[in-house]
Amino acid sequence: MPSAFGHVAPALALVPLFRTPRPPARLWLAGVACAVAPDLDVLAFRFVPYESMFGHRGITHSLPCAALLATLAVFAALPRPDPAVWRVRAWLYLFLAAASHGLFDACTNGGRGVAFFAPFSAARFFFPFRPIEVSPIGVARFFSERGAEVLRSELVWVWLPCAGFAAAAWALRAALLPRRE
Repeated sequence: MPSAFGHVAPALALVPLFRTPRPPARLWLAGVACAVAPDLDVLAFRFVPYESMFGHRGITHSLPCAALLATLAVFAALPRPDPAVWRVRAWLYLFLAAASHGLFDACTNGGRGVAFFAPFSAARFFFPFRPIEVSPIGVARFFSERGAEVLRSELVWVWLPCAGFAAAAWALRAALLPRRE
């Protein structure tokens, strides 16, 4: 998996596509939380085998789980309908932020794949192109030379592409949306 730091990048990169005139900051915080939340499954390592549908990169990394997480998060972040942020648009942002987790994990060079379709299928997948160094699990292991190697890999394969995506999205918005004075 990319590190928790790396999983934040796609949630931030999506902001320009979903920004509204007065977006509540809690929506962007919910997006970051949705992008990182699937890795809470590591808390069950001692009790659930990795290869189980409920193991690491199993059901919590699936697209159905991303949809459920987005649904819960949109009502938590926007408890009352807000005219500045439509719930459907907010849900799509939160879903993409959550789904990005599994997509980026499928680009790493370690682990046992991602169960994109759990609970409907336990099959695990990787993408053919897997340039991202897999992050060690655990704080002590992360803050090591291996963790530094992961961060270097994420800079090239996660943060720079996400920054490019965000810049392109901002430029597209500026070109397509009328200027307010």
